[in-house]
Amino acid sequence: MDFSTVNWLGVLIAFLAGFVASFIWFGPKTFYPMWWKAMGKTPGEQPGSSNMGVVFGLTAAAIFASALVMELLIDATHTTGAGAGATLGLIVGIGIAAAASLGHRLFAAQGLKVWAIEVGSDVLNLVLMGVILGAMH
Repeated sequence: MDFSTVNWLGVLIAFLAGFVASFIWFGPKTFYPMWWKAMGKTPGEQPGSSNMGVVFGLTAAAIFASALVMELLIDATHTTGAGAGATLGLIVGIGIAAAASLGHRLFAAQGLKVWAIEVGSDVLNLVLMGVILGAMH
């Protein structure tokens, strides 16, 4: 793996797009209320741990890792163009992110609704990242 060819500006932009998209996806006016209820929680319960800074920090680190891996995949597969990047993001999103998390959600008895909401955000982020990074190659 050659990190000297990484488009760090592209990774940063893709990370920011993924972070903002996740923020909107799980916002109070979008999927958060439905997801929270599907998790078996009541509106009065507080999400996350006692240290939400750690929660947001680790979430940001995970989104950054996704952007970096998408960049490495786009570079390794010589993917160019927004459309090809979106396709690669969709393949990775459905074929890896969605497939890998399905069993976790089902064995945790959280159901398909929780899985669909969570993985919808992951797939969207990977497609957005693919569009951005593919366009910059």
